[in-house]
Amino acid sequence: MEENLPNGAVGGAPVALDRIEQAAILLLCMGEEPAANVLRCLDREDLLKVTQTMSGLSGIKVDEVKTTIQRFFDEYREQSGVHGASRSFLKRTLDKALGGDIASSVLDTIYGDAIRPKMARLQWVSPQWLAVRIGAEHVRMQAVFLAFLPPALAGRVVQALPEETRDSVLVNIARLSDVDRELLVELEELVNRCLENLHTQSTQVEGRQLTADIINRLPGDRARMIELLRAHDPAIVDEIEARMYDFFVLSRQTEAVLMRICETVALEQWAIALKGAEPAVRDAVLATMPRRQAQNFEQMMRRSGPVPKSRVEEVRGEIMAQVKALADAGEIDLQLFPEEVLE
Repeated sequence: MEENLPNGAVGGAPVALDRIEQAAILLLCMGEEPAANVLRCLDREDLLKVTQTMSGLSGIKVDEVKTTIQRFFDEYREQSGVHGASRSFLKRTLDKALGGDIASSVLDTIYGDAIRPKMARLQWVSPQWLAVRIGAEHVRMQAVFLAFLPPALAGRVVQALPEETRDSVLVNIARLSDVDRELLVELEELVNRCLENLHTQSTQVEGRQLTADIINRLPGDRARMIELLRAHDPAIVDEIEARMYDFFVLSRQTEAVLMRICETVALEQWAIALKGAEPAVRDAVLATMPRRQAQNFEQMMRRSGPVPKSRVEEVRGEIMAQVKALADAGEIDLQLFPEEVLE
């Protein structure tokens, strides 16, 4: 039987680990408390990426771990040297030179003001919840609040604001340059109120993804379960199926299954669907092609140039519909979830 391979290895052939995988290995090696200290410094998107990778790592060989750690220390030696002064050192020095208020203003310019760590905690909050909290504030305060959020979260909060106020908020964000001290004090008070009321935020559960994961692990006739669910709510079942047959599942299929899928899917479809795909998926598909065909295929991808994300998602959906049809017909035994394999 096939050996359980680490993410990024296809068909037993070693593949260079990407930066996220290397970071995941380092964090796993350093122990819980040091790893937690590092994770606290990451923004939401990076934290989710690295922790998801950490949870999925398996079969990593000792040599790969050694190489990753050695690379880290090599890069550290190159980047380290004379380190900048700490904030506490600069604060004491500037207090003596300029006085407390001016020193604080200078440090805010250098380091980003003290509000940012508090704002970072809000990146885990529902955008809708934040939109309600800032909705009663004057538009300039809304603009300042959004300017201190990560752009992706700020965009979702703006989307959750009443449609008739969005343009005014965006104009005020665009007009921001220096934020005076009084407004920063007001902002900090607003953030503190948000943090104090975090307990009123409801917990979000990805029900559709959870249902898809459960069904993928059910033994027996999954198709019958899907049809039973469809009788209750056809629309929601379509979303569940889309999550069951996510494009990434291709990365965990056997070579025989992938070869059968590649016989069905046109190269033109792969050339679009693999744009921006996870390395594990891309490598798995390319590994099934003869070397000359794989070379021609990569040239085809380069010639095709950039493709809109919506088009890529559309073609991936078409491919997974073909994959599902093969599975339903009994032509392939599709592995829908990560599972330990034994020899």
